[in-house]
Amino acid sequence: MIKKITVLLLGLMLLIPLNGLAASDSKIIIDMQYIVIGPSEDGSTYLNNRGFYLNTTADEYKGDGKSEAVLNVTLPKGAKDLDFSENKIASKQVDTGFITTTPIPGDQRIELPYSYRIEKGKDINLSFDYTVKSLIFLVEEGKGSLEMSGIQAVSPELLNMDGKNFWIYTIEDIQANSPFSLVYNKDVQPAKKDTEQKQTTSENGANSAVTHTAPAFHNPGHLRMWAQSPLHRFNPHVFLIIIGAILIAGISYFAYFRRKARLEEERLGADKEEKAFKQLMAKQKAIMDKIIELEETFGDGKLSETEYHAKLAAYKQHLVQVKLNLRNFIE
Repeated sequence: MIKKITVLLLGLMLLIPLNGLAASDSKIIIDMQYIVIGPSEDGSTYLNNRGFYLNTTADEYKGDGKSEAVLNVTLPKGAKDLDFSENKIASKQVDTGFITTTPIPGDQRIELPYSYRIEKGKDINLSFDYTVKSLIFLVEEGKGSLEMSGIQAVSPELLNMDGKNFWIYTIEDIQANSPFSLVYNKDVQPAKKDTEQKQTTSENGANSAVTHTAPAFHNPGHLRMWAQSPLHRFNPHVFLIIIGAILIAGISYFAYFRRKARLEEERLGADKEEKAFKQLMAKQKAIMDKIIELEETFGDGKLSETEYHAKLAAYKQHLVQVKLNLRNFIE
């Protein structure tokens, strides 16, 4: 039984490699934080956040014991209209932001979706209470650009998702309580020429990072751009699925802020959705069974360690897609 539980926990370790966890001294880390930024109708700036908080210990985490808080989430000064969208996790608003009071099981992560607004023209001063392994800002093309100070960010990359282009800014390994400022300007757009120049240089240079030929349906320039980005260690298809799910969730929550009744009706679902949900649940169970079978085969010495880790990684990638699709029905 313990062996099966261990395998199931491994199936949840989808985003951060184990050696990355060992480098952190904190019991809690944010392995991924997505922030969708855009203009509100009243001219203010909305920030739609989705953070994945991981308990790196085997014990249930109930906070530092100094207060009732399990997790602390500090919001920028001037943040207003906080909307915490996860009703399964108890939360309480405080002067600096909000706290959660629901314990986190050992070796597991929880997801905190929340949004707020900042007045137009105000700097956004960000600071995270825990180490952030990967921070991603997303701005829809034509809706402005970001400038950062106090931190080094990768130059924005333009990616097409679901027929829309988004500028993606990435930052990695942000230490806890390390403040930096962000300026959002909806009237200034990133320069496409800079991105195109980098792509052209990569294609013509002798040290191109791409060593495999791409299928005909992929644009080679896009693959080169991906290979040179800080996110190249992720499978691009899985990454796009994750980003797409985040964007869909962000748009849904923003609409929910304005039209709660309408969204509630849409969540009821139809017979077709129920059938799709059952199929996803069956697929998830099948993948879990495959992981358990793989663990037992490896334990019997029928697989090498290299083959074991390669197959386990592939199962995890499939599990990511299934869980993200399931989240559309559950949330």
